Amino acid sequence: MSSQQSPQTMKPATAAKKLGVYLPATPAAFQEGVVSRAELNELQTNPPEWLRELRQNGPHPRPVVAARLGISIAGLARGGVTEPLTTAQIEDLREEGPEWLEKERATQAEVRKETARIKKLHEEKDAKES
Repeated sequence: MSSQQSPQTMKPATAAKKLGVYLPATPAAFQEGVVSRAELNELQTNPPEWLRELRQNGPHPRPVVAARLGISIAGLARGGVTEPLTTAQIEDLREEGPEWLEKERATQAEVRKETARIKKLHEEKDAKES
């Protein structure tokens, strides 16, 4: 007797996260079903119109908003941004350049510099040990 393996599936929220889209903005059929690994791969390689539209114009989930603004998700929260934003809203924020956004960008730049410094330190240490 051989057992038939069922395809790996995921909840719509997980699939939306992997696709980088805001779940409540997706079609009802997507939100109500389950997504198989093959379906997810198909959506990534051949995105339907609704997915292309969401990726281009939003609304975008917080990780995408933060990345487009060049700050952390925590920085978004500190700036009072708790709702998903559209691409136009993100562009407006960039143009306005509020003080909190500039501060968070500077903080993020410092974090990146420190991360690079630590990585270099570890590489040098590993090189010495080799």
